[in-house]
Amino acid sequence: MITVTEKAMEKINALLQEEGNPDFKVRAFVTGGGCSGFNYGFTFEENKDEDDFEVGGIIVDSMSMQYLQGAIIDWEDSVMSSQFVIRNPNATATCGCGKSFAV
Repeated sequence: MITVTEKAMEKINALLQEEGNPDFKVRAFVTGGGCSGFNYGFTFEENKDEDDFEVGGIIVDSMSMQYLQGAIIDWEDSVMSSQFVIRNPNATATCGCGKSFAV
């Protein structure tokens, strides 16, 4: 499955609290595009579909799950940026920004 680190869970909980909607969840997904072929994305979602997986407070659709299987989702705070970081064992290449990958 997917591993969500403690730092990522803390950030997810803080974001959900800021939104103020108790029905919201965070959705992680993969779409086509980007300089390496696929992009990672995150959004708020109120509804969980039948084929969604729920992992550590994040929901993932079945299509995205095949690309994220075994991945680690973390939150990184640095001088340069603050963002979710995905360490994906399925990626054969990634772009410099870490937001797109190839399989």
